[in-house]
Amino acid sequence: MTHSIHGNKRWLALIVLCLGVLMIVLDTTIVNVALPSIAADLGFTETSLVWVVNAYMLTFGGCLLLGGRLGDLYGHRKLFLGGITLFTLASLICGLANSQGLLVCARAVQGLGGAVVSAVSLSLIMNLFTETGERAKAMGVYGFVCAGGGSIGVLLGGLLTNLLSWHWIFLVNLPIGIAVYGLCMALLPPAPGHAHGERLDVAGAVTVTASLMLAVYAVVDGNEAGWTSAQTLGLLLAALVLLAVFLVIEARAQHPLMPLALFRLRNVATANVVGVLWAAAMFAWFFISALYLQRVLGYRPLQVGLAFLPANLIMALLSLGLSARVVMRFGLRLPLAAGLLAAACGLALFARAPVDGTFVFDVLPGMVLLGLGAGIAFNPMLLAAMSDVDPSDSGLASGIVNTSFIMGGALGLAVLASLAAARSDAMQASASAVTALNSGYHVAFWFGAIFAAAAGTIGGSLLRPGRPSSADMQPAADNHSAPAAGHAPTNRKEASREHY
Repeated sequence: MTHSIHGNKRWLALIVLCLGVLMIVLDTTIVNVALPSIAADLGFTETSLVWVVNAYMLTFGGCLLLGGRLGDLYGHRKLFLGGITLFTLASLICGLANSQGLLVCARAVQGLGGAVVSAVSLSLIMNLFTETGERAKAMGVYGFVCAGGGSIGVLLGGLLTNLLSWHWIFLVNLPIGIAVYGLCMALLPPAPGHAHGERLDVAGAVTVTASLMLAVYAVVDGNEAGWTSAQTLGLLLAALVLLAVFLVIEARAQHPLMPLALFRLRNVATANVVGVLWAAAMFAWFFISALYLQRVLGYRPLQVGLAFLPANLIMALLSLGLSARVVMRFGLRLPLAAGLLAAACGLALFARAPVDGTFVFDVLPGMVLLGLGAGIAFNPMLLAAMSDVDPSDSGLASGIVNTSFIMGGALGLAVLASLAAARSDAMQASASAVTALNSGYHVAFWFGAIFAAAAGTIGGSLLRPGRPSSADMQPAADNHSAPAAGHAPTNRKEASREHY
């Protein structure tokens, strides 16, 4: 089992795992900056260009649950290495693509590899660090990578596209993927799956993957097809029907893909609800504020990336140090609520940013609060989502929380973008184009602030109170070795419930 690794080798393994995760997170935003160059080079129309993004999101969002459960059954290390290999090879094909069809297909394969890596990486980290204090620190590192990677992607995408070409936003993954694969082979010992004697629930896997893919497709294509169109409503209805069928299958299956009892664990259920709301708010901040900087203030892509640096640096300082100590001192509930309410205040500040705004007075204060909020809240939310879960279900729990983020972010962004567009259209007759755009962005930011505040209120009210015991704050040498196989699941579950 991976948590038998001793000493500093675990921290090296953490860095390698987070490097693999960073490669996946970067890819969700690094492409956005290069889309105009890709369209000009390969002849994409405005309508077809969206599939460079949508093909990735479709397979990524649709396969997270399946990837997590496969990791539980057949070994997290094996699936992580397979996902990294698939993602790296697909990146090579993307970088060499000379046609629209080849690029879109390779992006879909990238999404599949990214889903597997994202779903099992959190499980590997949770199993590497079983002592409460060290786990909080490790989750802080992971949280920083997830929270800050998207902003770094914008900056890196602008640099690579401006200095080289759009091909390099994909080719840069090759040395990283090869290094991550080799270092994981050296640092992580082979480990079998935890769910011994179980078989993959094929019927459940097919229905939930199809349901998620249909839902993601309906959302990402909603603005183009129309939210009240027969296509969008039909796809959403089909996704709901398949989800209902999946729940029936899971209630009756001997070895279900997703044990429904997981959602009776209060912290797991609460953390996923919070994740949906927070993702909607954070997606609104990242994408809508980037649009405000570009379309209203006239920033270039590289300047947009630099504008996000303060938030990234604050998230780094908090996630890599202070956040873990705050969790150890106050538990999960208070830091989560405080962080999300700070993020809500940051979004509210963006909701008043004027057309002739300046960076120091109208952008930086909101960025600072959002960096503080994300840096404080991400760690306790991830810990809450995984704290009550047995090792045999850790991959699934990781897949569920990642799915909550993706679906919450996609749905939230779609809704907020539609609200912004409706407000801008209504203002066109009585205001300038820039003023109308800014008014729409204000609406999106206000609703994002409401989502973040709701997430903080729910997390602060419903998460189980308490904090880790003082004994767990001290490094314990005997925690570096694996517990007896017959007692590991029970002990870890009991420890999670005691400490959190």
